[in-house]
Amino acid sequence: VIESVNADRAMYGLAIAIQAIVWGAGQPIAGAIADRFGAARVLAFGAVFYSAAMLLMGASTTALAIHATAGFMVGVGMAALSLTVVLASVSRLAPPEKVSRALGIATAFSTAGQVVLIPVAQWLVDQYSWRTAVVVLGGLLAVMVFFAPVFRGNAADQTREGATVVANPLSYDLRRARHSRGYQLLNLAFFVCGFHVTFIATHLKSYAVDLGQAGSIAAWALVLIGLFNMAGSYGIGVLGETHSATHMLSVVYGLRAVVIAIFILAPASGTATLLFGAAIGLLWLTTVPPTSAIIAQQFGTANAGALFGIVFFSHQVGAFIGAWLGGWLADTTGSYLVAWWIAIGLAIFAAVIHLFVDEGPAPAPPENPGRPSRIAQAAAVLALVVGLSGLGAIAAPVAEASGGDTPAFYCSLHILATN
Repeated sequence: VIESVNADRAMYGLAIAIQAIVWGAGQPIAGAIADRFGAARVLAFGAVFYSAAMLLMGASTTALAIHATAGFMVGVGMAALSLTVVLASVSRLAPPEKVSRALGIATAFSTAGQVVLIPVAQWLVDQYSWRTAVVVLGGLLAVMVFFAPVFRGNAADQTREGATVVANPLSYDLRRARHSRGYQLLNLAFFVCGFHVTFIATHLKSYAVDLGQAGSIAAWALVLIGLFNMAGSYGIGVLGETHSATHMLSVVYGLRAVVIAIFILAPASGTATLLFGAAIGLLWLTTVPPTSAIIAQQFGTANAGALFGIVFFSHQVGAFIGAWLGGWLADTTGSYLVAWWIAIGLAIFAAVIHLFVDEGPAPAPPENPGRPSRIAQAAAVLALVVGLSGLGAIAAPVAEASGGDTPAFYCSLHILATN
């Protein structure tokens, strides 16, 4: 993509960043529409729009066109087709004692397409071009229209047998959310998840190629991420039936920090890249079922699509920064090391704040609301963690540029931007 439009990695990273932020901004809207009018209609629209975006992307010849198609249009399509819309529907359909498992199964299968289609896409790129690949994938997306009716019904009538929906107005639940510390902390934590998954998915191939590895190595690492995510997401869904969701999330983020640290400190090799794909895959979307379950416990399911959509917007803000910052750092410092250490610092931050999330029902909003809770202070702490986690790592590329000694443990991880 980069070479065919005469651009750099930052351009491609910006396109993915635009996609992420549009996807996130559209998520609460798509969730609210699905809650009110049914998920099937929203999913069908998303399939058609996403397909059109991919077809137009295949004809793009400028950076602006890539930003408009791969960025804005794909972002809109992904908002309508998102896991948020599906999980809100699933949380209403599943029996209460099986909600966690059902959310885990739905999340697990969200990457089944990744397992199947990444090798197909890589083959199309190798044999033909990236333009052929996106056109073929765009055609396949249109097929999703025929599966959308499975999710017919809205929040009022699409509910598990024998259960009732507490039909609080969305405005009321939004006020509850505004004054719920637990909900606000979930927003901060999901920002970290967005940073991680989008940074890795966007830059893994480029990182591996920089280390002298074949692009196919990183492509197979992404396949492994999707494959092992299926096991991880299902597993955490099962564990969610008997374990605290917040404690599980804390463990997941802590393990992400450990896996990333081992990856960047170990000697770089194709085997290390593949092992990283498998390990991070177990932790990939395992944050989604517990987060969705906590929101349903805090607010019920009537407005679950909109409320999870807001949390997902925070995820996509992190995704925007991860996609753009990774490319910018690679272009300006010649290394992804700073971005990796930032990812480790954010993982530790998320692991800690989940210990302070209350899983119980959110309290009613105050009749005379004052200023919001301490979300601003928490955001400031987040910014501080991002800054401090990069200080030590930035010494390496600086030393390299000045001719000094640098660590010999640059590892493997960039994957998409060099096609």
